[in-house]
Amino acid sequence: MNASDDEQQLEHRVGPVPTGEPEFEPYHHPAAGWGAAKSVTKVLLRERELVDGPRAVMKMNHENSGFDCPGCAWPDDTKGLKLDICENGIKHVTWEMTGKRVGREFFAEHTVSELFGWSDFALEDQGRLTEPMAYDPETDRYVPISWKDAFEVVGAALRGLEDPNQAAYYTSGRLGNEATFLYQLMARELGTNNLPDCSNMCHEASGRALQASLGTGKGTVDLKDWEATDALFIMGVNVASNAPRMLTSLVEAHHRGAKIVHINPMVEAAARKAIVPHDFMDMALFKSTRTGSLNLQVRIGGDMALLRGIAKAVLEQAQSDSKALDVEFIERHTTGFEEYKALCETTSWEEIERQSGIARSEILKAARIYRDADRSIISWCLGVTQHEQGVSTVREIVNLLLLRGNLGREGAGPSPVRGHSNVQGNRTCGIDHRPAEEFLDRLAEVCRIDPPRKHGLDTVGTLRAMQRGEIKVFVGMGGNFALAVPDSPLAYRALRSCDLTVQVSTKLNRSHLVHGKRALILPCLGRTEKDHQRGGLQSTSVEDSMSMVHLSVGMKKPASPHLLSEPAIIAGMARAALPESETPWEWYVEDYDRIRDTMARVLDGFEDFNRRVRLPLGFRIKQPARELVFLTPSGRAEFSNSPLPDVVPEAGMLALGTMRSHDQWNTTIYSDSDRYRGVKNLRELVFMNKHDMRERGIGKLKPVDIVAHARDGSTRSLSGYLAIPYDLPRGSALGYMPEMNVLCALGDYSTESDQPIMKHLKVSITAAG
Repeated sequence: MNASDDEQQLEHRVGPVPTGEPEFEPYHHPAAGWGAAKSVTKVLLRERELVDGPRAVMKMNHENSGFDCPGCAWPDDTKGLKLDICENGIKHVTWEMTGKRVGREFFAEHTVSELFGWSDFALEDQGRLTEPMAYDPETDRYVPISWKDAFEVVGAALRGLEDPNQAAYYTSGRLGNEATFLYQLMARELGTNNLPDCSNMCHEASGRALQASLGTGKGTVDLKDWEATDALFIMGVNVASNAPRMLTSLVEAHHRGAKIVHINPMVEAAARKAIVPHDFMDMALFKSTRTGSLNLQVRIGGDMALLRGIAKAVLEQAQSDSKALDVEFIERHTTGFEEYKALCETTSWEEIERQSGIARSEILKAARIYRDADRSIISWCLGVTQHEQGVSTVREIVNLLLLRGNLGREGAGPSPVRGHSNVQGNRTCGIDHRPAEEFLDRLAEVCRIDPPRKHGLDTVGTLRAMQRGEIKVFVGMGGNFALAVPDSPLAYRALRSCDLTVQVSTKLNRSHLVHGKRALILPCLGRTEKDHQRGGLQSTSVEDSMSMVHLSVGMKKPASPHLLSEPAIIAGMARAALPESETPWEWYVEDYDRIRDTMARVLDGFEDFNRRVRLPLGFRIKQPARELVFLTPSGRAEFSNSPLPDVVPEAGMLALGTMRSHDQWNTTIYSDSDRYRGVKNLRELVFMNKHDMRERGIGKLKPVDIVAHARDGSTRSLSGYLAIPYDLPRGSALGYMPEMNVLCALGDYSTESDQPIMKHLKVSITAAG
């Protein structure tokens, strides 16, 4: 069966219209350095932020006096570095601080139907939203609406639902902790756990795997561990684009003699060498530093087999080397070792090589690095999680760490790389469609509500419920839901079936144009802006990817006097939907310390919140597993014993993974180029192994047709994409999201994590007719 023609491609461009002919030339320069400096200068000039832009750079990520970068979730430097910044962070901040504005005049000039045909770049490039707007179906335009009336529209829709589970409350990672807590409180007081979030598409597998293995859903290491480790294993992440400030840690690790192993189908720029921009001497001398000791180009989906191979090598070495395993640690703190050992022994080297795509000799090199290191950290991102076997692979990471006791001591442990600022804080502060009973009990006691106990819907579940007509109201707190989710045409139809869609945003995006029968745009303050409430200038808190919680204080005058803060918008919706609520919504918004005092009583690890968050660099949420306290059924760290999946593509098929370009942050596109991969003026592309191209008669920069084959037998396609020969394993191909989200069927999600398998699509690629 085939999807209908209107499901085949997006009806709009995502990136800007190219300014020249497509080009490709492999990039051989260091990551960051002068290339990054040049790129930042271009952005500052384009956005006309030559004054506030540099000011923002000097205030970003500073302890207790600046604002937290709204980009990635990499921790702030522990040494109080005064330029703890990166290229993409500056782009992200400048994009938010632009002087361009989108007000009622703009919407009066353009219908929604017209705007739908614009590129996503052009939409966001119009600038900051300035006042609340409501969709008028008679004119097909957004028109101004007062905040009071907007809140009443939301309140009336929610009060009128037959079942509170007919609403879904989505959030992206940009929401601060205080707003997050109020948001989940509103949803649960209304009677639902329908709290889908971006983690459902990104690191859900990490949380479930770490919870099962160690009793905690987070990594156990912090930045000081990165500064002390002997070996770093970096898996499934393009560091230079997704977590650029990690480059500093990689450079420092190389200088002190630590080994760095990169595991990725692509050898990314950050896996070779870098120049850290705040190292002025290296910048002046154009002096680069190696950032990798070994690159293993695993086939798409082959990470688990590679990890199994390293573990098998360590176990084989233990037969003649008593120090290869930490036997005391295994006996005192783990369970399931003998079963895992037997599994490794019965897994043949031939199968490991076949599934990983890596020769045994190369796997043994990685195993030797792991064996020789006293302390090792394994870090990973979406290249590991967005697969059918994402949970099993992360558990295999933990298995490998447990073999040598790389847990509960300095310089060792698991370290997931969260991609979006405060996405981890969202989950910590209650955005969870499967909340723990203990959390609900404390919420009920402290906030005097009766929270629902039935699990709610995640992102995929929300879309499927929309399809069935079961979701009437959708509230999106930040992000760009329509463009971020899989199976784009289906998702568009699902959103349009809602009675009301509400988007809380800073800029115009696709989700405002793919809307329900009624729609609201509610503009909010950005992370860089001052938030004045009755109690004075407010700060919000965020949690980084290593569980550090710290304050963020805006520095700039708001883009419009009509903007409200996220807590104020949530409180306004909550009061309108729950007019008799005893929750002091307005009182909370007057002073965010009051929200934090309540959070301190509800959230484990947030005790004495207001004092501790004002300490230099904030505080770290306790991680029991770091102290070798395992909140698992056995009370120990638990080895897993999953069989290796078969990830080798069938004859004629390829495994395709989606990823971001360098000049992109999530669904926000800054340009149509990808500097680190040598691409200019092109986003509609697919990277392929040159031998795979030759077999199919495909030439460099020649058009191809891509057909994705879903589990249910349906197909989805893209045509006219240009093929680029790249250093990739045979059978593997890569391309950009969100353009390629159309290829991922909604039903193609992991049975382990419920995540869409964006990194492992089954495709056929042929030369365009």
